Amino acid sequence: MSKPPPSHYHDIGDRGEDLVAEWLKSTGWQILHRRFSCRWGEIDIIAEYNDQKIIDGTQQDQNLENSILAFVEVKTRSSKNWDAGGRNSITTKKQIKLYQTAQIFLAQYPEKANYCCRFDVALVSSQPLPKHDHQKKLALPALAKISIGSNSLTLQEYIPAAFDVPNNL
Repeated sequence: MSKPPPSHYHDIGDRGEDLVAEWLKSTGWQILHRRFSCRWGEIDIIAEYNDQKIIDGTQQDQNLENSILAFVEVKTRSSKNWDAGGRNSITTKKQIKLYQTAQIFLAQYPEKANYCCRFDVALVSSQPLPKHDHQKKLALPALAKISIGSNSLTLQEYIPAAFDVPNNL
């Protein structure tokens, strides 16, 4: 069997997660965990943000009120996808799995349990790179972008607090 082209590699989703993790780091977030998994499911990225204040030139102790813990679901899709760039795949069932997995994470790391927690969604677009410059199309503004092999990955949208904890829990 011949080797499939790079655009078909299963790790394109992993590369989308890499792009989001790098973008989060560049905006001041610390990546605590990648692909955290348990029996309930997997969380792509768990990130922490500390908005520490500087008073009189000195960084003040971390205040939990200023700390955010984000459980990030990354959806990497091609331009001809069926689920609105991954948006429609965050069903109530998926939200419940993410919530249950986040609960396991917080049980394993009780020092993070009092942080302000939220569930974010990152939508990444994967498109083949144009073969010639004259074939380039106008693209939507991107938060971040990388090229992997013959594909271009673009962080199209980052949705903070994309959903609340499902009511039936």
